[in-house]
Amino acid sequence: MISNIHKRTSLISVIIFIFLFLSVRVLFAEAVQIITDRQYYPQALLMIQNAKKTINLIMFEAAYYKKYPDSPSNELIRELIRARNRNVKVEVILEAMDKKQDRATQRNYQTGKILSGKGVEVFYDSKDKTTHAKVLIVDGESILMGSANWTYHALVRNHEVNVLIKSPEQAKKLITYFNDIKLTTTK
Repeated sequence: MISNIHKRTSLISVIIFIFLFLSVRVLFAEAVQIITDRQYYPQALLMIQNAKKTINLIMFEAAYYKKYPDSPSNELIRELIRARNRNVKVEVILEAMDKKQDRATQRNYQTGKILSGKGVEVFYDSKDKTTHAKVLIVDGESILMGSANWTYHALVRNHEVNVLIKSPEQAKKLITYFNDIKLTTTK
């Protein structure tokens, strides 16, 4: 008799464990979404437009094209400025190589000048490190990270793979990472 009660209790415990395990996996799977190719731009734009408190961006290359005002990267850059204008705290870390003639560095300094001129806090990584990360963190809860730079080719032509993660816990870790990099940057 005790043996049957013990078996039933054990079976119920196993069923509860399996249910909880599967529930956690389903919740996690719903909090992660693969963003490929042309999906990146509208997703990043929407995240920035919906930001209420903070935007943290780390970008290897962010290009503003004067000759192509409707370029998707230009719109993302303008949207960061709009977010700043609605009192969202916007901080950006850009790659800056030691060689000023490097294309990515030139583009980043141009973009940084545009952003900082409109009140966005812009930092350049230290010359002894390459910041190759591409991470957008919004309101300490949504993360968009992967291979996409903010350039015409990355947003319109290249194959790119990114991940959208909705997790305050993971966002907190990446904000700590952002702040650690920021400690080694220049303005």
